[in-house]
Amino acid sequence: MTAAASALRSETDKDTGVAVVTLDRPARHNAIDPETAEQLAAVWREFRFDDSVRAIVLTGAGEKAFCTGIDRDTDVPQPGSPYSMDDPLLTIGPKANDLWKPVIAAVNGMACGGAFYLLGEAEFIIAAEHATFFDPHTTYGMVSAYEAILMAQRMPIGEVARMSLMGTAERISARRAYETGLVSEVTASAGLLKSATRAAEVIAACPTEPVQGTVRALWSAKEAARTQALAQAPHLIALGNLPPERQAGLFTGRSPGFRTR
Repeated sequence: MTAAASALRSETDKDTGVAVVTLDRPARHNAIDPETAEQLAAVWREFRFDDSVRAIVLTGAGEKAFCTGIDRDTDVPQPGSPYSMDDPLLTIGPKANDLWKPVIAAVNGMACGGAFYLLGEAEFIIAAEHATFFDPHTTYGMVSAYEAILMAQRMPIGEVARMSLMGTAERISARRAYETGLVSEVTASAGLLKSATRAAEVIAACPTEPVQGTVRALWSAKEAARTQALAQAPHLIALGNLPPERQAGLFTGRSPGFRTR
């Protein structure tokens, strides 16, 4: 199956039961615009009913970026109340669409900001050696809520705090991400997709009902705390973000310097 538009590509190997979903906007560092968000939600829902798909690999086109979050050119009108907020990324992940087939993320470059909506709903992450992870929200006057909450399910809280609070000043290397538990394997760039696909094929070869039951059990272990935390996120964002005009000034006036660890 191949998506009709170019924002997303999805191909399934019927022999192995592995689908590869590719964010296909390399010129925009695979940032997510409304079209891409809709296609992601649609492909996860489609996989729920496609018994030929038993495991999924999620990656980004090119070598520069896995995903850099929401496309900065996207305009999302918001209600006037600080207690109401529309987030176009809330439904881009597999779990948000009630898909319990295992998803392996293959990170091939930068993963930042809204990319954590996807990484937070993958079963595990394999990263290329040049991959980096960072969260720019606070640098540009925005609260890191959903991203920080999702990463707190995967990394020691101190590491999440450091990444979330230091913004663009620091990037986590693939090796450091492996050391903190965010990433389960680091591989050469050329072998990234092969490594992720090989792992997916092993999983897909197992009986599908026990696999999906195991995925659901793992998520049940942390779902209550996660759900409670995410329920607070819209209020934190609405009350903590700088006004859009002040955010824009920070985007245009800041130097891109950072350090990697």
